[in-house]
Amino acid sequence: MVFHTSRLSLAGVPALTVHAGPREEALQRGVVLFFHGLGGSKEVHERELQRFAERGLFAVGLDAVGHGERRFPDFDERLDAGHPRFQGEFLNVIHGSAHEVPALLDTLVTHHGANPARLSVGGVSLGGFITYGALLAERRLHAAVPLLGSPLWDDALPHSPHHHPERLFPVALFSQTAGRDEVVSPRGAREFHARLEPLYASAPERLRYREFPLSAHMMRPEDWEEAIRDAADWLVRPLA
Repeated sequence: MVFHTSRLSLAGVPALTVHAGPREEALQRGVVLFFHGLGGSKEVHERELQRFAERGLFAVGLDAVGHGERRFPDFDERLDAGHPRFQGEFLNVIHGSAHEVPALLDTLVTHHGANPARLSVGGVSLGGFITYGALLAERRLHAAVPLLGSPLWDDALPHSPHHHPERLFPVALFSQTAGRDEVVSPRGAREFHARLEPLYASAPERLRYREFPLSAHMMRPEDWEEAIRDAADWLVRPLA
């Protein structure tokens, strides 16, 4: 399969787009915004973007706030896990990136011809945290596939997604975690989904949680392949 790749700025955010076949057709079939992990960049997940493009989607990899082409000059100091201000800086990146999503979608719909009824979001680790935040910031998203992230940002934060399960339905949400994750505990996503179940009682097929019991944060290759394949299936299913 031939993939068409472009680098551009969307609402001031550096982006990497991947699609197969005519660009206009992919934009009409559906757009997925995809966010990388801490310290990464949009290029890290080009292979995953291609998996989404194989399914007919217009896949958009994005540099999170302070990452990639807009990496903080003092990134290593700000976002070192041992730094006393790490938690605050980490939350600022998540919150700032999530709140860029409405402008990103506006640009894709208004200037690039994206179908406004077929907009979705996903991400890995840091990108998973951003995905949950994006669902609170933007109501046009119809589906989401956070991987190895958590809706539990900080219990004291009123805008932490875990405080707002009532705001997600009817988004088709498929969260995937790793049972042996030593970086991001799967508990936050697991408990959040338990709270979401009664809210999705009228459409339980729009909610799914899966935990890979043998994987750590760096997932086993076979688990990662399954997770990405099923994430792509999840995103195109509501579009069928």
